[in-house]
Amino acid sequence: MKYVKLGRTGLDVSRLCLGCMTYGAPDKGSHPWSLGEEESRPFIRKAVEDGINFFDTANVYSAGTSEEIVGRALKDFARREEIVLATKVMNRMHEGPNGAGLSRKAIMQEIDNSLRRLGTDYVDLYQIHRFDYDVPIEETLEALHDVVKAGKARYIGASSMHAWQFATMLATQKANGWTKFVTMQNYVNLLYREEEREMLPLCEAEGIGVIPWSPMARGRLTRPFDTATNRTETDEFGKTLFAETADADRKVVEAVEAIAAARGVPMAQVALAWVLSKKVVSAPIIGASKPHHLDDAAGALEISLTDDEIARLEAPYIPHRVMGFK
Repeated sequence: MKYVKLGRTGLDVSRLCLGCMTYGAPDKGSHPWSLGEEESRPFIRKAVEDGINFFDTANVYSAGTSEEIVGRALKDFARREEIVLATKVMNRMHEGPNGAGLSRKAIMQEIDNSLRRLGTDYVDLYQIHRFDYDVPIEETLEALHDVVKAGKARYIGASSMHAWQFATMLATQKANGWTKFVTMQNYVNLLYREEEREMLPLCEAEGIGVIPWSPMARGRLTRPFDTATNRTETDEFGKTLFAETADADRKVVEAVEAIAAARGVPMAQVALAWVLSKKVVSAPIIGASKPHHLDDAAGALEISLTDDEIARLEAPYIPHRVMGFK
């Protein structure tokens, strides 16, 4: 495993982050394709054994059961001081007027709930899951600053939003002397490159570590275009991401397939190697639901795409409607 600094911080993270949305009770929340606890534990254990020290989950994943499963597994398989543990806050966790969002009340309530489920005194990275249009950013940012000062989080980060929103938040943090976001978890892959226009240059200029979610487009870049899986059939959010650009996306997937065949490697390695080639990217967030997924991801670390290969992968892309923020 390779390690890098997370953005401009002093924190060392594995070049791959294990995304834990896959692990959670399938009858809880909105992910019926998720793996239950006994099925999940071998993947988390293998990730630790492979040298992955960076794990990302969220309070909303499988109604909190992802945090519970991940917390128990990491306690059994790793030493806490060696793990960089990340979670997120924003989405609805209970009914009622204060059951979601980024108010001070919600943030203070949800950090404690996440720590309880994860079985730890602190998280290394606490992220806002999306932008909250209904709460003043000053309220959100001061609350996050107080979470850090209380020792409940070491760093804070943000996730998918418009670049102008992120820039405004960074400027507000600086103006008030509040803890600064150090990461951006956004949607970046060969089938969705709109973040290259504004967000990635902003992150590079500000020293923000980019930790892309869905770097392989929810598996669509890992197999021939028309292949169906249980997840593609039941992933309602995923369907919204790809419904409008199927013809162009097919050509991108075919380019990945051709380069992978020429190199004699899985498609997943080529798709992930493209994301890793972006110098602003610290650690793509990978999912693993089959034994070979972690091996494929590790293999991508050894692939250096040529300029010609990158050009072939990027050539079929057409502009996409801005998405991934909901």
